[in-house]
Amino acid sequence: MVRSLKNPKKAKRKNKGSKKGDGSSSSNAIPSMPAKVWQPGVDALEEGEELQCDPSAYNSLHAFHIGWPCLSFDVVRDSLGLVRTEFPHTIYCVTGTQANGAPNSIGIFKISNISGKRRELVPTKTSNADTDMDSDSSDSDEDDELEDNGPKAPVFQLRKVFHEGCVNRIRAMTQNPHICATWGDTGHVQIWDFGSHLNALAETEATVSKDTNTVSKQAPLVKFTGHKDEGYAIDWRDCKNSIHLWEPASDLTWNVDNKPFVGHTASVEDLQWSPTEPFVFASSSVDTTIAIWDTRLGKSPAASIKAHNTDVNVISWNRLASCMLASGSDDGTFSIRDLRMLKEGDSVVAHFEYHKHPITSIEWSPHEASTLAVSSSDNQLTIWDLSLERDEEEEAEFKAKTQEEVHAPTDLPPQLLFVHQGQKDLKELHWHTQIPGMLISTAADGFNILMPSNIESNLPPNAAA
Repeated sequence: MVRSLKNPKKAKRKNKGSKKGDGSSSSNAIPSMPAKVWQPGVDALEEGEELQCDPSAYNSLHAFHIGWPCLSFDVVRDSLGLVRTEFPHTIYCVTGTQANGAPNSIGIFKISNISGKRRELVPTKTSNADTDMDSDSSDSDEDDELEDNGPKAPVFQLRKVFHEGCVNRIRAMTQNPHICATWGDTGHVQIWDFGSHLNALAETEATVSKDTNTVSKQAPLVKFTGHKDEGYAIDWRDCKNSIHLWEPASDLTWNVDNKPFVGHTASVEDLQWSPTEPFVFASSSVDTTIAIWDTRLGKSPAASIKAHNTDVNVISWNRLASCMLASGSDDGTFSIRDLRMLKEGDSVVAHFEYHKHPITSIEWSPHEASTLAVSSSDNQLTIWDLSLERDEEEEAEFKAKTQEEVHAPTDLPPQLLFVHQGQKDLKELHWHTQIPGMLISTAADGFNILMPSNIESNLPPNAAA
C-alpha cells in the first residue's frame, strides 16, 4: 500500500485523458505529493490522504465473495496440471459460511479465466505527475478495453449445500479431493462427498450467480457427535483439549477412536500431520504449548513445547523441509522451530514481532522451502523469505535503478518480502499447491486471489501444465 494526497475522481479523469494521447489533464486537479510506502501500525493517515493500491506489485489480484463471511476454506486439488505457470488460471475451492441467525451452507466453487501478467520487479522511470499511484485507475481502464474485445473477467461458479450451524473449519482430503471434513459451531464433525458438485462445475463454463438462493440438501457420509463443544482443529491423514483419530474403514464408513489423545490443558486450536511421518502429528493450544504426537506410542504427547506467551492459534509444518514447524500466537508473534533441536532445549531458529495483533493463519509455501505467508487481525497478509539477509550493496543498486522513487522504510525486517492489505478481519490463507506464487485469503469482507510480482520460484521457466 502507498499513501497519496489527491482528488480521486479528478485523478481518474486526468488518467483517462492522458490515455487518449491528448496530453490533457484536469486543470482543477489538486497537486499530488509523491507516493510513499505506508506502514500499518506505524504511520497515520493525515487529512486529505488516502491509501492507494499499487497494481504493479501484483502479477494478479482479484476479489470476490459468496454472500456471507467465511471463516475457513480450502483449495481443492484438481486434474488441470501439477505445475501451472501461464495465465489464465482456474481454481476449485470449498468454504463454509458464518451466517449467524441465517441458514448456513458449504460453498463449492470454481473460478476460471483468472487473468494477470508478469510485472517488472524494478519499476520503470515515471514522471512526477504519475508518482501519486494513479496507475491503478489506468490499469482498470486497460482491463475495460480488454473486456470489450472478449470475456476477460474471471468466471465465478458456485454450488451450495446446507450445513447445520456455522462452519468453523473445512478441509479437503488431499488423496481424494472430493471428500471434505467440516467442524461446525454445533460441535459436530462431518465428512462429505462433493464429487457430483465438482464434476458439474468441471463440465460447464456458464456463470452461476454467487447470490443464488439454491441450496441443496445433502446428507453427510459421517456425523460425529463425540466432541462436547465447537472446535477448529482439523487436518487429514476440538475446542476441548481432546483429539480424536478418524480412519476410513471403506469408501463410505469411518472408524472414530472414542478414546482421545489427551495432553493439552486448554482448547486445541490447530492440528497438522507430519508431511513425512505417517504416524506423527502436531497440535497447538490455548495453553501456550505445541505438542508432538506419535499414534504408535499411546494417547499422550511424545513432546510438549512451551511455544509462546499467549494462545498458540495456528501452526504449519513445512512440507519441503519437514524439520521446520511454524507457529503463530495471539500476541501477534510467530516463530520457526527446527524439530531436530528439541532435545537440546531451545528449538527456535527465528522469531518475529512484526504483527501487533493476533496471528490468524500461517502456511509454508508448497514451492519454496524458505517462504511462508502469515495473516493477522491487523488486516495484513505478509509473506516472508527466511533465506533473505540485508545486503547494503544490493539495496544501493536497487535505489539507483529506481531513482529513489520507492521511498521504502528502512526499519523493516529483511525477511519481509511482501505486505498485502485491503481486506478487513483476515481469517485464513492458503497457497495454491498447483499454481506457484498464488495465494487465496478469506476475510470478513470476502476473498482475495493474489500473486505478488516479487515471489520468485526455482521452477524451470518453461514449466507448464
